[in-house]
Amino acid sequence: MYLLDTNTLIYFFKQQGQVAARLKSVAPSQISIPAVVLFELEYGVLRSIRPEVQRNGIDAALKVYGVLGLDKKAATSAAWIKYTLETAGTPIGHFDQLIAGTALAYGMTLVTRNTREFERVPGLRVENWFD
Repeated sequence: MYLLDTNTLIYFFKQQGQVAARLKSVAPSQISIPAVVLFELEYGVLRSIRPEVQRNGIDAALKVYGVLGLDKKAATSAAWIKYTLETAGTPIGHFDQLIAGTALAYGMTLVTRNTREFERVPGLRVENWFD
């Protein structure tokens, strides 16, 4: 099971890197989008000079992939990540904590190009489908 980070979807929308090919090689039922990523994408639409293009990309992705909400299990996992990384002096961004918490809580592999940040999270599986 895979959870898509914001940058992975943006690369897919822009047809950059190997993201589209990798997405096509995995059954859609094995891929989810975290609610936090949907928030980031929706905010991007509001700030965009070409919102209709971004809206079309989001709508197309939502027809194929499910959205995984931030529930109790994911929130608890994200809190553990925040505590663990801050204690170690290697924190990551707040939204990234929530995204990683969702992936870790459900045993999913996070697909991102931001491997440097997410690899700090103990036990989190990370793959880069861009390269």
